[in-house]
Amino acid sequence: MDSGIYFDEPPTPRRRRRFRPGWVFIALLAVALWVGCQLSSPYLIERPGPVFNVLGTEGDTPVISIVDAKSYPTDGALDLLTVNLVGSPTQTPSWLEILGAWLDPAQSIVPVEEVFPATTSTQDVEKQNALMMSDSQSQATAAALRALGYRYSYRVFVDSVDPKAAAKGLIKSGDYIDSIDGKRVTGINGLRALVAAAHGSPVTVKGVRGGKDLQVQVTPKLVGDAWRLGVYVGTKFEFPVKVQLRLNDVGGPSGGMMFALGIYDKMTPGALTGGQIIAGTGTIDETGVVGPIGGITQKMYGAQRAGARWFLAPAENCGDVVGHIPTGLKVLKVANFNQALTAVKQIATEHSASGLPTCSK
Repeated sequence: MDSGIYFDEPPTPRRRRRFRPGWVFIALLAVALWVGCQLSSPYLIERPGPVFNVLGTEGDTPVISIVDAKSYPTDGALDLLTVNLVGSPTQTPSWLEILGAWLDPAQSIVPVEEVFPATTSTQDVEKQNALMMSDSQSQATAAALRALGYRYSYRVFVDSVDPKAAAKGLIKSGDYIDSIDGKRVTGINGLRALVAAAHGSPVTVKGVRGGKDLQVQVTPKLVGDAWRLGVYVGTKFEFPVKVQLRLNDVGGPSGGMMFALGIYDKMTPGALTGGQIIAGTGTIDETGVVGPIGGITQKMYGAQRAGARWFLAPAENCGDVVGHIPTGLKVLKVANFNQALTAVKQIATEHSASGLPTCSK
């Protein structure tokens, strides 16, 4: 039967919608990026932080002031480097931020527990860093004055004890710690080294409490990857010269070597740097030994960005230096204050580091 409907040409076929995988990919990528922005990671980010010239000022106040001894005008820069830590145990970076840090050679990714062990709060870490900075400044003053021929005395004291620590009930705030297993304690780093050397075995702590001899045996606890007594200590020095160091909102001991060089420079005629910009990092003890630090890659990039051509690195950090040196930066290894002083003097007079030890030699 004829339907009565005719076409003088075939009807135009209905277009089928083509599947476009590109749009799907973009949509999925957008979702992934949104998720990456929302979800936190179990990591923190280390990136280059502020740079401070210890020969300069912070605001209107000199970073280093020599109060009751002759000081001299100077020039150039001795740059102290810092690391900016992005995140905290309660607010870690997103996965998208982690990806950005992974792609940037100036940044590093570290597990949260590496910086904030499970048994340590953010406040504990901040307090410990503040004490280490204070002790670092005292050790730096001692190292510089020793190099200048001054004599002084000192003792290590307990500022406070972690209530969950191995030393609770055995060591108290105000105690002086003179030795660990018969070996003299020289500041925070010295105490840590002696405790670490016991590898968790009980150690004999000798000192003074309230004017009386103190001797206790303490079994260190493993906190993160380090053995700890759980005491926050400082060093009380008696110096013949008053040196004031001011650097706000910076913690940790890694500026010790640069502080020592700055004090030495200000207490000797002429400009130690010869007008050059020299950066560096490293702990220092009162005998002048330069020790390793963390975040050296970030500090090298910070130095480069601040215009430094020369960088003094602790010899023990050479494994972290090789392969990570920014373009245009010459890195020299130093193991003690005398080596650091020799390097700075040669750079000042020759504008060259020829013959000085590097991490590749």
